[in-house]
Amino acid sequence: QVQLVESGGGLVQPGGSLRLSCTASGFTTGNYVMSWYRQAPGKERELVAFMISVGGKARYADSVQDRFHIARKNRTYMWVQMNHLKPEDTAVYYCGERHSSCAYDPAQWGKGTQVTVTS
Repeated sequence: QVQLVESGGGLVQPGGSLRLSCTASGFTTGNYVMSWYRQAPGKERELVAFMISVGGKARYADSVQDRFHIARKNRTYMWVQMNHLKPEDTAVYYCGERHSSCAYDPAQWGKGTQVTVTS
């Protein structure tokens, strides 16, 4: 059974940086697409970024392009470096996975980690 655990959330001032990590377990053989989503209070969960495979090209939501950077150290460990944070980045951030070679909408989610950007 796949499990995802996020870490690294916290409180940061506007313009600051945070790094979130996601550790997966229970992966079998084959490719796993890993992704980051977020959900702000009163809003729907939205895609932040995803990476099809280790070393693959990352894709970003327009709202975080050029500020966030995701990377996968290996099949089961991913992080997102978040720079120039804005109050509107405040949300619970979730790691997701899908056992696929291309589809990125998650089949499994982590429990999330809170990011709060405020002065």
